[in-house]
Amino acid sequence: MAIVCPKCGRQYDVVLFDFQSYLRCDCGYKITKDDLHRRYIKSTHVYVIIPARYGATRFPGKPLATWQDKPLIQHVYECALKSPLPKAVVVATDDDRIARCVESFGGQVVMTADTHPSGTDRVAEASSLLNISPTDIVVNVQGDMPFFHPEIIEEVACPLLKDTLLPMATLAQEITVEGDITDPNCVKVAFSPTGRALYFSRAPIPYDRDKKGVVYYKHLGIYAYRKAFLDKYVKLPQTPLEATEKLEQLRVLEHGYPIYVAVTKYQAFDINVPEDLKKLEELASY
Repeated sequence: MAIVCPKCGRQYDVVLFDFQSYLRCDCGYKITKDDLHRRYIKSTHVYVIIPARYGATRFPGKPLATWQDKPLIQHVYECALKSPLPKAVVVATDDDRIARCVESFGGQVVMTADTHPSGTDRVAEASSLLNISPTDIVVNVQGDMPFFHPEIIEEVACPLLKDTLLPMATLAQEITVEGDITDPNCVKVAFSPTGRALYFSRAPIPYDRDKKGVVYYKHLGIYAYRKAFLDKYVKLPQTPLEATEKLEQLRVLEHGYPIYVAVTKYQAFDINVPEDLKKLEELASY
């Protein structure tokens, strides 16, 4: 159980009150046990932030690669705009070429530092630069996902809108292409019947020891965070499993925080290598 600071919206575990009569929030507000019995109703807004960098190892300049006469980053932006949920859609980048491209098609862009080790760190900085409230929800849509149904924005954000104590959510999709099961570029996720993520891996999970047949789920790299948790997340130290699998979402699980996994029926396709552009063309033709 958690308590929300009525001034800034940050969440704290109720057990922190066990040995003290009040808790001093980072914003300076003194939270007392009386606050446990009050409800604070605040309107929650949803923002979509798209991190984009130029220097991808496997596909340099990927956001500016052209598909159907448009740069990939424009496809991502326009897909997100089709959702009625976000208050704003913003591209976060450290590259002037990407920024100029986004501005050329009328998109909103925010410049971030060039030292971020991950897209999540970039999204966190952008959300602060945009003065997003701690109680608001930030949806991280990858800048290399030019083809997705806008409904998935709502699917990943709604769990946080419904459960104010949930810090983070993401999406999964049933794998229908057998080759994806063993493809390390296709991240798999295992989750409980209640939707709680158990593990993410580049390897096939779960392992079907008795060959009875199992449904595998692909993890889609779309996340929703409560802004207060996003700020906390990027300050957490890297964890062993995260370093091993090179999957930053494992940091959340290893530090004991839950991730809700919503299963979507809608298509979404990300670009990892140049050859994926051909696959994208085949997918979009259906």
